[in-house]
Amino acid sequence: MRIRDLLAVGEPRLRLLTGDPDRAFTSVHITDLPEPGRYLSGGELVLTGLMWRQGPEDSARFVAALVEAGVAGLGAGQAWLGHIPADLVAACERAGLPLLEVPTEVSFRTLAEQAGHRLTGDAREALGRHRRLVAAVAEGADLPELFALTAAELGVTGAVVSAAGEVIVGAPDDPAGLARAYLTATRLPCLAGGHTLFGVGRGHRAGGWMLACDGDLLDRADLGYELAACVALERSRMEEGRRVERRLAGELLAAALAGADAAELNARFRTSGLDIAEPYAVVNAAITHPGPAPVPAWPDAASGPGEPGVVGVARSAGHGAPREHGPGVLGGQVLEELLGREIVAPPGADGAVAVVPLRGGEVADLAARLRAGAAILSALPDARVCLGLSGALTGAAALRGGVEEAGHARRLAEARDGGVVTSDEIYTHALLLATVPGDVRRSFAGRLLAPLLDYDAGHQSELVRTLATFLDCAGSWNACAERMHVHVNTVRYRIKRVEELTGRDLSTMADRVDLFLALRAR
Repeated sequence: MRIRDLLAVGEPRLRLLTGDPDRAFTSVHITDLPEPGRYLSGGELVLTGLMWRQGPEDSARFVAALVEAGVAGLGAGQAWLGHIPADLVAACERAGLPLLEVPTEVSFRTLAEQAGHRLTGDAREALGRHRRLVAAVAEGADLPELFALTAAELGVTGAVVSAAGEVIVGAPDDPAGLARAYLTATRLPCLAGGHTLFGVGRGHRAGGWMLACDGDLLDRADLGYELAACVALERSRMEEGRRVERRLAGELLAAALAGADAAELNARFRTSGLDIAEPYAVVNAAITHPGPAPVPAWPDAASGPGEPGVVGVARSAGHGAPREHGPGVLGGQVLEELLGREIVAPPGADGAVAVVPLRGGEVADLAARLRAGAAILSALPDARVCLGLSGALTGAAALRGGVEEAGHARRLAEARDGGVVTSDEIYTHALLLATVPGDVRRSFAGRLLAPLLDYDAGHQSELVRTLATFLDCAGSWNACAERMHVHVNTVRYRIKRVEELTGRDLSTMADRVDLFLALRAR
């Protein structure tokens, strides 16, 4: 019920002295205690006879206690003082708390009973409305139909956007901005870009959906929660319809990794909806350091329909069920969103894998699509999106090699603290470094470079920078001097000092390679 509704009642005759008449309240509480906060739970309309007021300074203290408790409004009676003190009006105005004037002839009990009857009616109406919305979802209403119904039933409009910034339904002006606000919000619901954001379902935000209701619904959050629950129900229903496709995709990958013959692989390709003659690529995804948010084995609410022809599969490096909180679990959820919410199987310890038909496009186009989504997801604190992408492949026989290639690329992405790595980037020294444990890399780099780092720190010199530039210039004295804007003799002196401190000979290829890798391994 809103304060406006109470004002519209002919009797009693109430008057709004300050504040928003559209503020909603959930119950009525009568008190004359000077510190009533401990007895309030939030959302109440507080009625008071002002017996607590001994002086003007008491008003600010009383109003502050109400605001801290989260009450919706204050009704002050005239009976005790014969008027409503100006200091109370000013305190409510400063705090943004609606203040109602209750005439002397109106008893608080009568007012509470009238509000109670209306609140009971509101509860019955909300229950009936919720039943109609749930029934619509159960009868097969899709999200556009659901939003049309909620606009009529609730007067609420908006959109649903994935954490990767893809619009599920609706037409928001800045879906990427809304996704970033959703990922970084300390609590939901919250306001962002003229919308009120609600989470859809449970699970980690990185793989979730967000409901963006138009306008400020913080005072009417129950409506947002109601709509978000219906969207989550529809997402779960959509997920149920894809379980068979997920199983078939998983069986295809398992057969490829087990070395099945060509006839079986071709049959499984067709069963999974893939064209054997069409080029495809493999994507491997994992999320590392996903933070404290709860991550179920698979989302409570499923993903929605996306671009046709994307089939996801997942594998595990070991035996048994995947870890419930492993990086591949959340990676599978994120990959599903990045690939248009098509099928991604429950992943194992080695990440989630998707087989993606290129549909006449290039691998570079797919990489750009993944990078766009990963850039938005990078706003999530304490989480790194790591994606590896194979080259273009054709035929079922190439699937196993594509899975391995995408896995190598994803591990290189992890070594780089996240992002998208393509197959073109893994056939370099970077892949070798990515497969070496971090402590080994740091130890290797430290043993070779520590003398140079210590020298630079003590002498404000640039030996490490000079060494890196010299190696980047393929050992050319003149090119190095030109790039660093120093005399060539300065470069010669510094490189000689590097050799003295490290005991290495930069005229030999072996020592150049060691120092180059040490610089890259830092």
